[in-house]
Amino acid sequence: MKPSTDLSPNSFEFETRPLVKPTGFREYDARWWFGHPASGKPPELNLLGVQALGMGLGTLIRRLGAGPDIVIGHDFRSYSLGIKLALAQGLMAAGAHVRDIGLALSPMAYFAQFALDCPSVAMVTASHNENGWTGVKMGCERPLTFGPDEMAQLRDIVLGGDFDLTGGGTYEAVEGFRNRYIDDLVEGVEIKRKLKVVAACGNGTAGAFAPQALERIGCEVIPLDTELDFDFPRYNPNPEDMEMLHAIRDHVLETGADVGLGFDGDGDRCGVVDNEGNEIFADKVGVMLGRDISGVYPASNFVVDVKSTGLFMTDPVLKENGAVTDYWKTGHSYIKRRVKELGAVAGFEKSGHFLFNPPIGRGYDDGLVTAIAVCQMLDRNPRKSMAELYRDLPLTYGSPTMSPHCADEVKYEVVDRVVKRFEAMKAAGEKIAGQGIADLVTVNGVRVVADDGTWGLVRASSNKPELVVVVESPVSEERKIAMFRAVDAVLRENEEVGEYNQSI
Repeated sequence: MKPSTDLSPNSFEFETRPLVKPTGFREYDARWWFGHPASGKPPELNLLGVQALGMGLGTLIRRLGAGPDIVIGHDFRSYSLGIKLALAQGLMAAGAHVRDIGLALSPMAYFAQFALDCPSVAMVTASHNENGWTGVKMGCERPLTFGPDEMAQLRDIVLGGDFDLTGGGTYEAVEGFRNRYIDDLVEGVEIKRKLKVVAACGNGTAGAFAPQALERIGCEVIPLDTELDFDFPRYNPNPEDMEMLHAIRDHVLETGADVGLGFDGDGDRCGVVDNEGNEIFADKVGVMLGRDISGVYPASNFVVDVKSTGLFMTDPVLKENGAVTDYWKTGHSYIKRRVKELGAVAGFEKSGHFLFNPPIGRGYDDGLVTAIAVCQMLDRNPRKSMAELYRDLPLTYGSPTMSPHCADEVKYEVVDRVVKRFEAMKAAGEKIAGQGIADLVTVNGVRVVADDGTWGLVRASSNKPELVVVVESPVSEERKIAMFRAVDAVLRENEEVGEYNQSI
């Protein structure tokens, strides 16, 4: 049966037909509104739709030649276990051999691909999205996850009901895998410097992993919101969100911690607050880690996303160490693939997805590997605090990631209009925020760069009905604000663009 794209939750059909909204198939993972009683918003997916997704995924991995073996796991939400089991049913109908690692972080599922010798993965998680959302992160070529081509194939198989239901699937519950994952994280790592670390988890799944891992490498851990609570009572576990960063800052200052580390809902991202309470945006953390890593491994190659600071190109320490940086598309799947293509030591994304190739990691994004790398950086600089390492960076004035609402159905069209508008401005010699337009980077949306190095980015969010806006200036706070206003003025020419979740 082909899934429906629109069913009333109060209908007989909702319990007897699969529901899968097409917009849930994103650029590199899947996200749907599964439902929350208080929202009044109709669901975009039901359990029969999840089963159809499993049948489609099982069909796709075989067609791609990956074989039948697949790892599955789920995050800590009230409905995630049920969704995972429905997904497993669909996978087994398509002949998959399912290895279920239970409650997990996304990077724990990626690790299981290596440890259990399974080429494919399906992790049920909506990461930091509000309660009521669900999703699946998938891949069949470790350490990579699906990109647009695979997601388009999966969408067409599922919505078209084009399943290969061979049967013969199997299911195995893998016991004790959490401990195996933590053992691997801490193997060979010992922090000699006495570090007091705030581990903030926003009541997400990382609360069951991060404190123990940090304690085992020798840190004194101060837990913050580590109790698992899928209602996220204080704030969503999103280390890119200022509310979470403010909470970490306050706890660091109250406890005199050396550093605050914040983890997102599924543990593949890490945010950092220094000992003086400065909330360090992840791209600046990337520069700091890039300095440290390129000091250990000279002439390192890095990949960063287009939302990231321009310091990766201009920082004198990175230049002295012979580091080379490639700016690429935003999205953990894109950055993973680019890191692998270039053989880069690491990839840094402004959202906090950091990926490390051997000998540091296995090429996938893991917030705990990032946290350990931050602790090792402090260990290698015993006479400097985190705040002093941060002050060593050249000063730039950057914004948080800002996200004005824009419906999934039109957000890419709006971005195309914005790109064309800036291209027309550059061709006509028009100015942006009082400066000439020096460059337009259009690898992912548009990054418009002014003559003085101030820049602004507009792109479509890959997993929510939003646009993404970031601005930075190497000159002044005033120039940053001027760029934001200029970029926002272009956005306001499009009536589909709504209010920001946060602004400068």
